[in-house]
This record gives sequence, structure tokens and C-alpha cells, in this order.
Amino acid sequence: MKNKDHEVIIIGGSFSGLSAALTLGRMLRKVLIIDYAQPCNRNARSSQNFLTNDGESPLAIIETARTKLSKYSNVKLIYDLAVSIEKREDGFKVTTMAKEIFRASKLIYATGIKDHLPSIDGFHSCWGISAIHCPYCHGYEYRGKRTAILANGEAAINMTAIVKNLTNEVIILTDGPAELDQKQLNLLKKNNVPIIETSVEKLVHNKGQIEAVNFTDGHQIKIDVLYNSPACAQHSVLTNFLAIELTNNGLIKVDHSQQTTVPGIYACGDNCTAMRTISQAIFTGNLAAAKVNTELTDENFYSI
Repeated sequence: MKNKDHEVIIIGGSFSGLSAALTLGRMLRKVLIIDYAQPCNRNARSSQNFLTNDGESPLAIIETARTKLSKYSNVKLIYDLAVSIEKREDGFKVTTMAKEIFRASKLIYATGIKDHLPSIDGFHSCWGISAIHCPYCHGYEYRGKRTAILANGEAAINMTAIVKNLTNEVIILTDGPAELDQKQLNLLKKNNVPIIETSVEKLVHNKGQIEAVNFTDGHQIKIDVLYNSPACAQHSVLTNFLAIELTNNGLIKVDHSQQTTVPGIYACGDNCTAMRTISQAIFTGNLAAAKVNTELTDENFYSI
């Protein structure tokens, strides 16, 4: 076992974690990033709607960020999994899967979330490629294409309203009986959006690119893209420690400066916001780091 001390430990080294590290690194804070290298967008071939990097590979953007961050000698990055947190008088103790022990005055959780994907044959292979969750991130690339929305109830209506601006070929797959009232059904009819209530059996695809949907009654429809907003949960078990409060949606509860309900612990990125974009992750990472730096400054400069 090794004992090492830092001012700030950032758990998670994707967009929000690296953004926080850059801000703190430039303020000469002694920072450690612990990253398990399992970002939720690792299957995506490109990242859109991100200014100056529109269309670039997410992994390539991450690699560039890490390279630029490496010039700050006060910021260290290790590849490991943080498995437990302990509150101490002088801050926090973090233990990793490799049984390393690190200590810091402040923690930033940039741990992300994990998606609970539908148990449909082929869905996992298409996720992040042609089975997508966000029209703002990927919709332009599938404009005018044959589009299915795998959703039910109000969620199906909301997604359809947005996607309909990108293509006229939209169909809703409720994967079972439709949970739509007459007003919603009339709205879909008015906008020429058909509904299929038969259960989905399989996504037919070629290396992640969807070609068709097979249903349990044996029939098939041809599509190019499928939208779905799967249920999600915290990616890290660390929220089980120190009674960190979650929202009703399972996100880490934070205030306007990314402070969690546990003093000294901040959160940023997907784990605390429903807006799952790279730009949002970078913004919240920057904000959390600025607040952490302010706290450290106050504790060091103003203490008597």
C-alpha cells in the first residue's frame, strides 16, 4: 500500500474530470485524477454539436485533452478504480481497486452514469452508433432518414416533436400497448406519425448501423436510426458512501456551484445533470473546480 497526499482528487477522467483538472492545474493545485477509462460514449464514432470539435471522435478529443493537460506537472493521472471513500478530520481518504490509498482535502466526482439498455437483440451493438439518445448530438447526421423512436407515453411524444423537424419519416415503437391518450393519438395522426405496438425482437444491423427492426409477430420494417432514452444509474458505487443525496431521477444532488450535500465533495458531468453533452460536462467541471479552488483559497488565506 502507498499513501500519497493531494489537495484535490478528481474521480473520473473524461470530459468533466479533465475540465476540472485543467482549471485546478492552472491554479497550481496539487491534483490527482483517478480514471477507470470507461466513458459512457466510448462506442460513439463521432461527437457533434461541440464547438471547434464538431464531428471529431470523442476518444480523440479526450486524448488531445490529456496530452495538453500533461504539461501541468502538478496534475497526475492514474488508471485505477476508486472503490471506497472515508471522511477524515483533514479531508478524505480514497481507496482504489489496486489497494492504493490517497488523501485529499477536496473531492470532485466526475464519475458519469451507466445506461440500462433495452434487452433487445442487437441493441448493444448499435448503441452510440445508430441507436442514439440525443437528436442534438446525432440528429443532423440522420436528417431525412427512416427514423424510429423506441418510447411510450409522454416521452414518445416529446422525442417525436423534436425529431420531426429533422425528418418526415418517423415511426413510434411502443414495444407493447401504447400508453397514449386520445389527445396524444390525435396529435400523432395530425403529424402523420404511425405507431407500432408489437414487441420489438431484434435490431438488424451491419457493424452497428441499423438496417431493420424485427418484431415478435414476424414482420419487419426498414429503418436507418432509432432513438431511445434508456434508464440510467450512477456509474460509481462511491455515492453509497457518506450519505451523498441523490435526486428523484438518481442524479447526484448539487447546488448552483456543483457542491453535493456532503461538504468538501463536488460533482460534475453526467452524474448530476440530465443534459448529457460534452459542452455541459466541460462547463460543470470548470465550475466545480473554480468553487473548489475558492474554498481552498479561503481556508488557506483567511484562516488565522
